[in-house]
Amino acid sequence: MNTYKMAHTMIRVLDLERSIRFYDEALGFKEIRRRDNPEYKFTLVFLTAGNPEGHQLELTYNYGQDVPYDLGNGYGHLAVSVNDLEASRSAHEAKGYDPTPLKGLSSDGKPHYYFISDPDGYKIEIIGN
Repeated sequence: MNTYKMAHTMIRVLDLERSIRFYDEALGFKEIRRRDNPEYKFTLVFLTAGNPEGHQLELTYNYGQDVPYDLGNGYGHLAVSVNDLEASRSAHEAKGYDPTPLKGLSSDGKPHYYFISDPDGYKIEIIGN
């Protein structure tokens, strides 16, 4: 029987460099691979939170796209975890990322997540470890 693991999640972005900068500054994601495809008019950039063998975020930039993408009603959110949730939220607020209030759905009643949005409007859930 085969064993499967998540490889990457792909999102389309309007401004590639702006998105790379956001994911680096907001979440510490680093570019590990880039593939330019001028003949097909797109560029792929893969980001990781530190482990190049782990789950990656693929940013797809389509040449000539100048209208924001319609995120539709099926997309939910990306999620990342962090050691110090309150410090993370404070840093995101200071950088102007407009985080939601801390929320919690656990039985202990403690807040354990909040959301920010990237430049293209994709929601990102920040979860405390």
